[in-house]
Amino acid sequence: MGPRLLLLLAALLPLLLAAAAASTGVFHVTRKFPAGGSGGGAASRAHDVSRRGRLLAAADVPLGGLGLPTDTGLYYTEIGIGTPHKTYYVQVDTGSDILWVNCISCDRCPRKSGLGLELTLYDPKDSSTGSMISCDQGFCSATYGGMLPGCTASLPCEYSVMYGDGSSTTGFFVSDLLRFDQVSGDGRTRPANSTITFGCGSQQGGDLGSTNQALDGIIGFGQSNTSMLSQLASAGKVKKIFAHCLDTINGGGVFAIGNVVQPKVKTTPLVPHMPHYNVNLKSIDVGGTALQLPTHIFDTDEKKGTIIDSGTTLTYLPEIVYKEIMVEIFAKHQDITFHNVQDFLCFQYVGSVDDQFPKISFHFENDLSLNVYPHDYFFENGDNLYCVGFQNGGLQSKDGKGMVLLGDLVLSNKLVIYDLENQAIGWTEYNCSSSIKIKDDQTGATYTVEAHNISFGWSWDLLNS
Repeated sequence: MGPRLLLLLAALLPLLLAAAAASTGVFHVTRKFPAGGSGGGAASRAHDVSRRGRLLAAADVPLGGLGLPTDTGLYYTEIGIGTPHKTYYVQVDTGSDILWVNCISCDRCPRKSGLGLELTLYDPKDSSTGSMISCDQGFCSATYGGMLPGCTASLPCEYSVMYGDGSSTTGFFVSDLLRFDQVSGDGRTRPANSTITFGCGSQQGGDLGSTNQALDGIIGFGQSNTSMLSQLASAGKVKKIFAHCLDTINGGGVFAIGNVVQPKVKTTPLVPHMPHYNVNLKSIDVGGTALQLPTHIFDTDEKKGTIIDSGTTLTYLPEIVYKEIMVEIFAKHQDITFHNVQDFLCFQYVGSVDDQFPKISFHFENDLSLNVYPHDYFFENGDNLYCVGFQNGGLQSKDGKGMVLLGDLVLSNKLVIYDLENQAIGWTEYNCSSSIKIKDDQTGATYTVEAHNISFGWSWDLLNS
């Protein structure tokens, strides 16, 4: 490392430390870690394998939102719950394991949203198919690994989730009909129903209690038996495979449940027995040059490893990885002056960033690479002002210091497939405003699933926040 690069790194550090001390405001978009996630386990996978021969349908999950920090910073979908069904807008999150919506019993839940969406509180009594899950029922004992102390048949099965950004949700489990869109033809769907168990949120903390980016809840697409995907698969409704293509150009994108047959996607194995979508990262190239990093830096354990997660807007890197990447990104631009804008490292630049800054490649097991271009790791905020989407994990909570968390910015404009039946994940660069082909095992036909954008116009100005 030359003297000029050392000077660049020295110039960056005060800004990074200042960012750690500054108020995060509405940009508290760290990855949402559920407290103590539960994996599906061997029994769950064996159960799913036994269902592979069934005639399973495909589902179309319409997307809204735009995963840029200057926009909604998240993606959400629209679901129907109850009889008669009501509409709920929920954030799509591959990093958590339950579906929950704000409940009528919640005193301080948001009643309106800065996203321009009409929010709805779920009332089990308004649905002829809704019922409370008591703590002595099988779902509750399976979720908590046994009967809860002091449980009686009249007591509800409660839940509590603490996310990594400090937000939280508590409430109780209920059961009701979920209405979803079953793929029935090219660009066509028909309504389908399945009974699922989900959370009725009675208290929200942190950002989940604010109105700025408020939604009705979160839908977790994790691997646990409690996730909506696992419940639909156990009911024989769908395969335990889903895919998303997040569009940062027009917003929304493609999200589908089922076997994607076009485009073809190369995969890498999921790390077994992990509660999140962990993969084995082997090396990182910047501008075609491999970073010289300690061999243990990408090892996987409870507090280390690499996670693919659509519930994260940005990408978080261990401090040593972050510093090396930042030095290489700006190696040819040491005359740039940086500004600290709402926790982001920003700079003025005239011209095409794709022409003047390097491509970054993350290399995974099975020779699968994730290419991240300058327009992916920078985001524009105003005229010729660019901010860096990589974050120093060393400034985050101690549990996340050693992790690589790959969020929406680097996953966007790529089709990402989660094949839980074969415990693999893969991706390919793709136009997320277009369509994909998905196989319907009920008919044997291959259908087109189109991109959606159910977003409302909304944006946030970093400079004026």
